[in-house]
Amino acid sequence: MPTVYVGCGAGFADERPDACIPVVETLARRDGPRYLIFETLGERTLALAQLDRRRDPAAGFTPATAAFLRPILRRCREAGIRIVANFGAANALGAGRLIRSLAEELGLPDFKVGVVEGDNLLEYVPGDEIRSWTIIEGIALADEPIIAANVYLGAAPVAEALRRGAEVVVLGRCADSALVLGPLVHEFGWPADAWDLLAAGTLAGHLLECSAQLSGGYFADPGYKDVPDLARVGFPIAEVSADGSMVVTKADDTGGLVSPRTVKEQILYEISDPTSYLVPDVTLDITAVEIDEIAPNRVRVSGARGRPRPPTLKVTISTEGGWLGEGEISYGGPNALARAELAAAVLRERLRIVGHDLPARVDIVGTVSTFDSLSGDLRTAGSFAPDGDYRVRMAGAAPDRAGAERIANEVIGLYSTGPGGGGGVRKSVVGRVRTMSALVERSLVDIRVRILPEDDHGR
Repeated sequence: MPTVYVGCGAGFADERPDACIPVVETLARRDGPRYLIFETLGERTLALAQLDRRRDPAAGFTPATAAFLRPILRRCREAGIRIVANFGAANALGAGRLIRSLAEELGLPDFKVGVVEGDNLLEYVPGDEIRSWTIIEGIALADEPIIAANVYLGAAPVAEALRRGAEVVVLGRCADSALVLGPLVHEFGWPADAWDLLAAGTLAGHLLECSAQLSGGYFADPGYKDVPDLARVGFPIAEVSADGSMVVTKADDTGGLVSPRTVKEQILYEISDPTSYLVPDVTLDITAVEIDEIAPNRVRVSGARGRPRPPTLKVTISTEGGWLGEGEISYGGPNALARAELAAAVLRERLRIVGHDLPARVDIVGTVSTFDSLSGDLRTAGSFAPDGDYRVRMAGAAPDRAGAERIANEVIGLYSTGPGGGGGVRKSVVGRVRTMSALVERSLVDIRVRILPEDDHGR
């Protein structure tokens, strides 16, 4: 049985759109089934997409979908590379239609796009029922409007869409690993209870899902973990065999590094219990995984073990979360730290004067803003250059946009009412979304797979 090659084209929604091109060219030179995945959907990204769709029913999918696909879609068709992506976000059908239009624009006839729907339970489950679910992560639901309730789908609908001939499969919320496991189930015919094989495919997906995190990005630490030519870092590729063993590598003629250490870091990423990594398809146990470097930038991974899938599925519930107002201003040169500290003190006092009693904080970026508490204990205990370059930031929550504007405008006001020499002011006022998690029975979920254009009925 042939090796299946799966490359990653993106690990988040704002990924470099040109990074997938070397992956496509590398896959085009391989023999056997080849796939390219795009993982562009975090919890926050999905929540913001839901807000976009509320403003415009035709929106709500990954905005960069066309930017990712336009340079490669024709090449993928010519080389027989199929694409699986969670571009759909809050509007998988909209993303599918966009891809169909793009294919027509590029002169690609009879281009089939698979669309997986059903992850947004709010479309067919009453809101009152959703409010009755037990929250396992996050703050309990109150009376705020529910924007969406998205369940994590598994690999089965991906495999179905591929079986029905889709050249691109688009999903909304799914387990990241399902983007890779779906093609492997389709190509190898792995049964739904072949737990060790499903675990191996899930591990392959887990390794690829964050793009360059496997190949040197988010790994590099000069002098400790050196990575060559990071500006041209190549995205990863997994070469998977029917027995679940795999070799992970990266796109040809690119920078970056695939080594036992990069592989180990990515395997451990976001795993709290190494014996029980729960996804819709299987329970993955990584404790017996073996990692062997067989050549430069080629690492063999084997030994994943699996147990039956969890009885329930995870749901991310999104609700309106008020507004965030944020402002920044810089102070540099002689006595800059003292001026920045005075600006921070002014902002704190202004919050008290205007009666803002909701969460807010003031930081001096350039001292210990990343790790300091609201009280500023670390900053006051430290020793910092008085003539450095510092940026004062204030951010605060408000129930409405007007309140958030007032917070941000307090920083703008430092131009004339704060210490001398402030500059580089910026402000931001954005709506916020709260997310929380619950578990639901699998029987509640209604998954639908369309193949465009034939299954597009104009909804």
